[in-house]
Amino acid sequence: MAETVTSVFGGHSLQQLSPEVREQVKVVFVTTDPDRDSAPVLRTWLDNFDRSFVGLTGSEAAVAAAERAANIPPASKTAHTAHDYGVNHASFVLAYTKDNLAHVIYPGGVTADDWAQDLPLLVKEAWPRG
Repeated sequence: MAETVTSVFGGHSLQQLSPEVREQVKVVFVTTDPDRDSAPVLRTWLDNFDRSFVGLTGSEAAVAAAERAANIPPASKTAHTAHDYGVNHASFVLAYTKDNLAHVIYPGGVTADDWAQDLPLLVKEAWPRG
């Protein structure tokens, strides 16, 4: 079955969606900090939001390639101390529809109400097109 995919670089819950819509939406989170985000660490973190969320990690080169493929700015590190750093990354969500194109980019601050309104339209491919 084709799905609508939201791709998150750098979390969200689908609890407000109907079961019919939820089964057609896949949330994929791509870490921007693969040095600290091992698969088990990422899984534990994602389970705080929704156990159905998919987490992707890999080498820094693989993450950078995914960022380039999605046309988003690359993440960067900022040193805090000799042993600690922060990660600067994009804070938007790309929504891919069944045609594998990202038709919608959601900026930071999107709410559960926004998702509840938009995702059913994206699943049905019934959003207003300009």
